[in-house]
Amino acid sequence: MPHGHSHGGSINADHDHSEHHHADHHHGPVRYDRSFALGALLNIGFVVVEAVYGLIANSTALLADAGHNLSDVMGLLLAWGAVWLGRRIPQGRYTYGFGNASILASLLNAMILLIAVGAILLEAANRLTDPEPVGETTVMVVAVIGIVINAWTAWLFMGGQKQDINLRGAYLHMAADAAVSLGVVLAALAIRFTGWLWLDPATSIVIALVIVAGTWGLLQESVRLAMDAVPDGVDRAGVERYLAGLTGVIAVHDLHIWPISTTETALTAHLVRPGMNQDDALLLEISMVLKERFGIGHATIQVEHDGSCCRLAPADVV
Repeated sequence: MPHGHSHGGSINADHDHSEHHHADHHHGPVRYDRSFALGALLNIGFVVVEAVYGLIANSTALLADAGHNLSDVMGLLLAWGAVWLGRRIPQGRYTYGFGNASILASLLNAMILLIAVGAILLEAANRLTDPEPVGETTVMVVAVIGIVINAWTAWLFMGGQKQDINLRGAYLHMAADAAVSLGVVLAALAIRFTGWLWLDPATSIVIALVIVAGTWGLLQESVRLAMDAVPDGVDRAGVERYLAGLTGVIAVHDLHIWPISTTETALTAHLVRPGMNQDDALLLEISMVLKERFGIGHATIQVEHDGSCCRLAPADVV
């Protein structure tokens, strides 16, 4: 992970970081503790009900949805644990704190969902070649309960899903679950009126495709964040243009922008300002603009009088 460098004159530009951004980061996720607890408890109970009645009704669609919901419960617990870790203060060797756990949780969550897809597809393929009778009424009643529980759980995370990939993962999974449960209801109705037993495993396959569609983007973004890529929504070129346009700055190099959690972004940069004295007011302005305009709350700026003496000046040197 990128760090500020010790040579030259490295200055932390984020003077207002502790007052503003940490307040946002620490207090925001706290509001979702209750949502995580309620969502996890409701879905754990529903998984048990769905699995039991899936066996009673002999429905692979219901069992597939139970497996999907179980993976979502694990995802909720992972995300909740990551939020809790993210609120712990930096200590010892973990000088950035534990916010990065939220990125690892979102990555693991996506991987668990894709593993669940493989299990669903395998069972569905077996049932397609050998369809079995299904208890349509039982399937419909349980699936309707699932629609209510999943839709309400998704609503709990709706407010935070635009700011945090963890909360977005929880929201997308629950919303997809509600849609999948609706599909199970419709499939059971169709089986009742047509007698087409293949509709049950076919619905399982559709469920699997819905999971993949909803998870693929989450997996891609999680991998990018885990690889310290510039987070989505941060305009790297715009940041470089802003820094290069500052008073007295003739060059910008060693610019790094990376996530330190799913909600916090850090930056390091070297500014070449020949013949200029240290300007604390400028550093404060930089930190405020980076936070308000670009969403970067932890900025470390190194000011140099002669950029040619910096071994990190070449663009291909990290």
